[in-house]
Amino acid sequence: MQYSSINKYRVGITSDVLMSDGQPIFGDKALHILDRPDIEWEYMKPSAVIGPDEVTRYDAICAMLTRFTPDSLGRNPPRLKIIARFGVGYDTIDISTCQKAGIYLSIAPDGVRRPIAVSAITYILMLSQKVWFKDKLTRAGRWNEKSDHIGTGLTNRVLGSLGVGNIGTEMFKLAKPFDMQFIAHDPFADPHKMAEIGVRLVDLEILFQSADFLTINCPLNLKTQGLVNAQLIGMMKPSAYLINTARGPIVDEKALYLALKNKKIAGAGLDVFEIEPIAPDNPLLKLDNVIVTPHGICFTDQCMEGLAQSAFRSVVDVMEGRKPLYEVTST
Repeated sequence: MQYSSINKYRVGITSDVLMSDGQPIFGDKALHILDRPDIEWEYMKPSAVIGPDEVTRYDAICAMLTRFTPDSLGRNPPRLKIIARFGVGYDTIDISTCQKAGIYLSIAPDGVRRPIAVSAITYILMLSQKVWFKDKLTRAGRWNEKSDHIGTGLTNRVLGSLGVGNIGTEMFKLAKPFDMQFIAHDPFADPHKMAEIGVRLVDLEILFQSADFLTINCPLNLKTQGLVNAQLIGMMKPSAYLINTARGPIVDEKALYLALKNKKIAGAGLDVFEIEPIAPDNPLLKLDNVIVTPHGICFTDQCMEGLAQSAFRSVVDVMEGRKPLYEVTST
């Protein structure tokens, strides 16, 4: 339901949340948070970047992947009070511009903590069992070749994580029944909390040298962009798998491609890429030891509803004079 009144709190929802049939990916239930007499909401016109004209029209914008740049504000003080992300990453939002203009930026960790952790586990299981390859064998009638593609058992294997915040911690908790060894690198992690869930914190080089399954669970920023480079990838075991469900630019894609092509590592599961959408001629797509998904492996009904509920509650918090629960204040 939409309202129309000049005095109401106007909320714009970026149109990249709409499916091909025009329905929101998060369903209708979460929208009840905005269905109140003092709020008017609408889906915004399709755009890759939030423009100055849109900033002047709304008190709040709920954004999926639409970008917010320094030019988004224009020359005038903004009407906009909050940008509420459907997600936890905020590399699509220029945070310094928000801070200078006094605009809140909120994220939705509760909506993705479990879904992204499950996504990492999904990749681990698919790669360890070589599901993608056995699917091709079955479809091609090459049934008897299954013995040529033996998978990797998980017991006592090393599961590593680059970054061990909310998502990394949840992933390790979910992986507990597999009887794996857990290691992670994160300069901000609390060693005592990590010890409680059986995770040993190690140096970056040890992480790459030791992990049988190496997952990327850190944010994209100036320190992590290109962090997983040729040198680190070269330290990995030939039998190891790399899994990235965080952000593509954290990994040097060319270096990863060469390692996969030359069988320097066993394989990879990639939900994110340096440039998105991934180009059809990207050489990664030609490799048979990579599973790829379109930055959406975690897209489930529960995930999307959780993201929307968190974003919409942040909007209401700001409207009623409160700080949003998950406010981002610095990079």
